[in-house]
Amino acid sequence: MLRPILSFSHVASLSLVLALLVAPSLYAQNGGMQSRIDQGATDVEEQVIEWRRHFHEHPELSNREDETAAYIAERLRALGIEVTTDVAHTGVVGVLEGGRPGPVVGLRADMDALPVRERVDVPFASTATGTYNGETVPVMHACGHDTHMAILLGAATILSEMRDELPGTVKFLFQPAEEGAPNGEEGGADLMIKEGALQSPDVDVVFGLHINSQTEVGTIKYRPGSIMAASDVFRITVNGKQTHGSTPWTGVDPIVTSAQIINGLQTVVSRQAELTNNAAVVSVGKIEGGVRSNIIPEQAHMVGTIRTLDTAMQDKVHADIRRTATRIAESMGATADVEIDRGYPVTHNDPDLTAAMAPTLERVAGAENVEVINPITGAEDFSYFQREVPGLYFFVGGMPKGMDPSEAAPHHTPDFYIDESGMKLGVRAMTSLTVDYMRAHGADR
Repeated sequence: MLRPILSFSHVASLSLVLALLVAPSLYAQNGGMQSRIDQGATDVEEQVIEWRRHFHEHPELSNREDETAAYIAERLRALGIEVTTDVAHTGVVGVLEGGRPGPVVGLRADMDALPVRERVDVPFASTATGTYNGETVPVMHACGHDTHMAILLGAATILSEMRDELPGTVKFLFQPAEEGAPNGEEGGADLMIKEGALQSPDVDVVFGLHINSQTEVGTIKYRPGSIMAASDVFRITVNGKQTHGSTPWTGVDPIVTSAQIINGLQTVVSRQAELTNNAAVVSVGKIEGGVRSNIIPEQAHMVGTIRTLDTAMQDKVHADIRRTATRIAESMGATADVEIDRGYPVTHNDPDLTAAMAPTLERVAGAENVEVINPITGAEDFSYFQREVPGLYFFVGGMPKGMDPSEAAPHHTPDFYIDESGMKLGVRAMTSLTVDYMRAHGADR
């Protein structure tokens, strides 16, 4: 399922190198436009906060973002942006054609919320519920997707006011199901791509951001190359021989065998992975087997996650898990069936594109507020867009200034909190990346 990560052609790479060489003059030319972007971000900030609060108060789960999509589509149409709905179930794609020819820049925001009950004391807290895999659950924007949608609407507002001067086209990609489609359904970026979201017009580059609750407001963090991990799921079924719990020697215990396999899996990373190259994670998240105290069951089952930061290590870890599990099982007289489902690919920032656009991030945030970070073992399905076209994914701060990051609630928790003053930088960054890339690559550069 995982294809090799795409990179620029030699021609595109040379174009980016030339763009870097002429960057100072380009930024001087863009000075007037940057002033307009900055003023536009100030003017739209109150509206961005209002949009965010609406999304936060009315969250919807993956592939169920119907009202969210309708709200976004209405606002894009009001800006004179061409809109396509029902992409990958509930996705929205907006196209803004500039006044002069140039590249097509994709800007992405994810839309879905999580099955989490909110504990944050804000007047716009969520009390919504939804259905998740057949169960009624509370729903909360516990990962900041509400801010991403609001930021992208803010960027769309500014760019629509500058359309006559834009040397290129902007494609706004409001993507559902980033957190994963419900059981038995397709969704997310992969399905948007299959349904043509990057075509007609064809997207040349794509930019995306993620707000972070443990990064101080006013800060941008990024990394060239692999910034977030591939995320895979493994399932192991251990087959033993059922017997009475009082006479274990008359059977083969799959529970004890599973315990030994779990211990063995810890060596896949600690003793078998070359960690000086890249990090990796193997975690068992669920184990079950048996029905009562005095029956040794016939089977036990475990499920876990694999996180890797390059495809070579991903392939090796997969092979090591299969070998470790099956041979430990054999040593105890049992058998193990191992299934591994490849999930999100590595989120890989194209190095040439990242180098070309880093000056833009430093300009909008101040060089002292931009940090190159180590890779993160979380995963992002923005990675699917980056497999098709060069992409840049970065983080913006959402933690109140002066707060200790260790005291800030992490993502996917009931106490997740975002300081809304951090969204303005996101608007400026997404808008500035678009304009700077167009000015560097437009037909009239």
